Amino acid sequence: MGTSEFSWKLADHPKLPKGKTVAVVVLDGWGEANPDKYNCIHVAETPTMDSLKKGAPERWRLLKAHGTAVGLPTDDDMGNSEVGHNALGAGRIYAQGAKLVDLALASGKIYEGEGFKYIQECFDQGTLHLIGLLSDGGVHSRLDQLQLLLKGASEHGAKRIRVHILTDGRDVLDGTSVGFVETLENDLSKLWEEGIDAQIASGGGRMYVTMDRYENDWEVVKRGWDAQVLGEAPYKFRSALEAVKKLREDPKANDQYLPPFVIVDESGKAVGPIVDGDAVMTFNFRADRMVMIAKALEYENFDKFDRVQFPKIHYAGMLQYDGELKLPSHYLVSPPEIERTSGEYLVHNGIRTFACSETVKFGHVTFFWNGNRSGYFDPNMEEYVEIPSDTGISFNVQPKMKALEIAEKATDAILSHKFHQVRVNLPNGDMVGHTGDIEATIVGCKAADEAVKVPIAIGGPGLAPGVRFRQDLPTAGLANVAATVMNLHGFEAPSEYESTLVEVVDS
Repeated sequence: MGTSEFSWKLADHPKLPKGKTVAVVVLDGWGEANPDKYNCIHVAETPTMDSLKKGAPERWRLLKAHGTAVGLPTDDDMGNSEVGHNALGAGRIYAQGAKLVDLALASGKIYEGEGFKYIQECFDQGTLHLIGLLSDGGVHSRLDQLQLLLKGASEHGAKRIRVHILTDGRDVLDGTSVGFVETLENDLSKLWEEGIDAQIASGGGRMYVTMDRYENDWEVVKRGWDAQVLGEAPYKFRSALEAVKKLREDPKANDQYLPPFVIVDESGKAVGPIVDGDAVMTFNFRADRMVMIAKALEYENFDKFDRVQFPKIHYAGMLQYDGELKLPSHYLVSPPEIERTSGEYLVHNGIRTFACSETVKFGHVTFFWNGNRSGYFDPNMEEYVEIPSDTGISFNVQPKMKALEIAEKATDAILSHKFHQVRVNLPNGDMVGHTGDIEATIVGCKAADEAVKVPIAIGGPGLAPGVRFRQDLPTAGLANVAATVMNLHGFEAPSEYESTLVEVVDS
């Protein structure tokens, strides 16, 4: 469609009226699986969700939230909140994260772009540092992509390479760090045989070192900075394999929370601090847990912690992690260009929107929902409310999180009659579930169920009479939600959107 032909105006739905308040409630991390004692959603008391499913089974259905349904390479790829909210808001399926990087690596275009050429300028005299999650989980990064990057960088002139690893244990099983380090050290030893000075320089667990998000705890980033840039950490080892094995001897050790460590030479000197003239690349493709370290690496004016030193480096991300902030300013793979999201369409068609969650998921119902775009489409038509998440504790300590507060804000928004759409995210299933604490997750699921009850009790039973789920979309996914919501607002969805999930039958 040519630009001159484009219009934001949506056609009226032939059977569904306008003016209804639509509540879009995302229960993050919620799904269905075989019932057993480890299935916290099954074990928890969830009377609201149970009554919705059992009371009106024709108004209940499952959606795909992983793999190709959300733009990932295969159906073996685990979904995540970011690609999921992109699909929910965009109404279409875009190549995402890992898939974008896979395509760029396979074609070799990653080495032809401005981002790689920018860091390549440092290869003659400086060191190439790679910082990221050492994992094959496919949620934030993938080991095979790091392996290809190491090979490609060395073939394109990198003579000295240092890898700063962050151990996982969250998207993959705890304890797998040892095997990943063995694999990486084996690859680096092969580069040594080819005359490339390549080794692991530092490390730490992802939830304790570097990978904080939403400015929840800058101390996490500082621990990483001290190890990666200053070469300082409470633990020093001669090899990364020795480091993870030794640190995991603590009975309470977990890959997610391993303390920071640096690798030192025979004289006790750190082998790979970042210094003037070096190139740095963060190789995670997922944005949320890279934004804070990107700010520390890129911003000259920075006051979140004392960096002690701010080396003059060439820094690039795997992707641009925040499109609104243009951060980082250099990146290897361009993000998907998500335009004409459902939120923007609805604002142009007079739909007033309220969006709310707590800090850890606020960006999901705003930034990711709106196609990786910060801010409002129209501040006169939208209101976004962020409830501060608990800080300084893990989520299993307060598993109810802010579910009640989010529900109260949704209630107020509905009762105000100011908004046509009230959109919220309840994070408990995801955030508490990630801790692996079964009892806490059961409490979190119950809290989320209680929060759902509030807008349901005020807003009615759900779909209007005559509206039912279609039976001809057995493999529908999250991207089908946008057209559905547009219908419920009284509009037809754009033709390029994935099909609506509902149909209207005459009574």
